[in-house]
Formats: sequence, C-alpha cells, structure tokens
Amino acid sequence: MNDGQPAASAAHEHRLSTVPAKIAVEALDIAFTGLDGAEVLVLDGLDLRVEPGEFVAIVGPSGCGKSTLLRVISGLLPPSGGRVLVDGVPVTAPPPGVGFMFQRDTLMPWATVFDNIAVGAELAGLTKAEIGVRVPELIGFLRLAGFEKHRPHQLSGGMRQRVALGRLLAYGPDLYLMDEPFGALDSQTKAVMGRELLRVWATYRRSVVFVTHDIEEAVTLADRVIVLSSRPGRIRLDLPITLPRPREGRALRGDPVFSRLCGAVWDALDLPPIA
Repeated sequence: MNDGQPAASAAHEHRLSTVPAKIAVEALDIAFTGLDGAEVLVLDGLDLRVEPGEFVAIVGPSGCGKSTLLRVISGLLPPSGGRVLVDGVPVTAPPPGVGFMFQRDTLMPWATVFDNIAVGAELAGLTKAEIGVRVPELIGFLRLAGFEKHRPHQLSGGMRQRVALGRLLAYGPDLYLMDEPFGALDSQTKAVMGRELLRVWATYRRSVVFVTHDIEEAVTLADRVIVLSSRPGRIRLDLPITLPRPREGRALRGDPVFSRLCGAVWDALDLPPIA
C-alpha cells in the first residue's frame, strides 16, 4: 500500500543497503517457557533495520512482543534464535550508547530535578565541573528552569517525563529505546511531550525506536511505522511516513494523507472483532 508515499529509488535503496545500520534485527526468534512447561513463541523470524538518525515507531496488539524487542536490542534479553546488531556489532550484552525510557519515569523520589538529571551525566563519566555546566543547559533546554530544586512529587506528570528525558540526554546515548514513555499521560500532555521529543530529536538526530499503542502518536512522530501481528509477533506492515515536518495541530489531523496513513496502520492490526 502506497498511501501517497513516493517509492524509494533504486539508488536510494542501494545507499541504504551499504550504510551500516544503527540496528539490524535478523531472523529474530524469542520464546519463553510457560507455567505449564510449554514453549511460548513471542517473536518469530523478525527482520528489521533502523538507520542512523531514523525515528521508528512500533505498534501492535498487547502481548505481541514490542517491549520484548526493545529488551533484546538493549542486551537485557538474549534471543532464542537469530541475532541483533547495533552499529554492526552483535548484541550479547548491553551495548554502549543505548538509553532506555519507560512509561514510568523511574525518577529517584528523594532527589531534586537537578540531581535526577545529573545521574545520566554521571553514568556518562562527566566530571563534577562538566555536570555543573551540562545539567543547567538541559534544564533550560527542556523548559524546567526554576524547578531545579523540586522533587518528583512536586511536579506534574509531563514535567516528570521531561526530567526523565533530561536524564537520557545527559547520558548522551546514540540510540533511544522508548517503551510507551507518554502512555500514562493525558492526551494534551502527551501531545506536548511528543512535540518536546521531536524538538530533541531534531536537535540531536539520534536513532529512536518508540513503542506505542497510539496510532496517531506513531504517525505524528515517526519516519516509519512498524506494525506487528498478534503473538507470535511478525511484521505485518512497514510504512514510510513522509508527511512534512513539523507535524502538529489541527491542520495535521485534518490532512487526508495523515488520515490514510492512520487508516493503513489500523487495517494492518489484526485486532479481534468486537462481540
């Protein structure tokens, strides 16, 4: 299905094939042993390539292996079959330069905004003097100035997620793995955080793999949307999103191409019928 997207030229495809992928997932299988001792296949023969600086969103039914895929890419879970490479190197342990952001912000409740962000800088090996420069820069960049001494319970949900994003930026990874980072937020705050993430992505141009259940969020944010089937997860659709950026506001929601792209994702989801 084209949905108004231009087909990639042969020269473009050749260029992509010769540039090392940021992530290469090759014939990936993931299986677990169930409580009854039977094997449960979660991901089956998955092949996926993410380019340097590319923003890829992954959607699919609950239990299809979206979060599991992120755990394998991050080196937290070994594959049952196939392999994952980051920067051309097979992943056998957590690779350097990979940052994770979860739906829950996982902030330290006793620490201030400054100190929570500083954790990322410490993990990156910055000196105390460098942290004293870097953290205030990020606080200003993420519009958190004036809240440096606040603790998480004093912040809104959106501000807490900005602090979590600041910690990720302070660590300075080349690859962001994001597991429904805005899933717990209300729709308005989610839209604001989506804009913040795109601002960060446009500034730093890191590779992003973003798991979400929200189809409109996926189409708004990503360069490509990957749709996984029900378990065992297989790729049902790999959809390029070439809508011009920035993408936001009522004009985007009213764009017929946006509607067609969202419809294509919906059609690819093999959701059970409503009884």
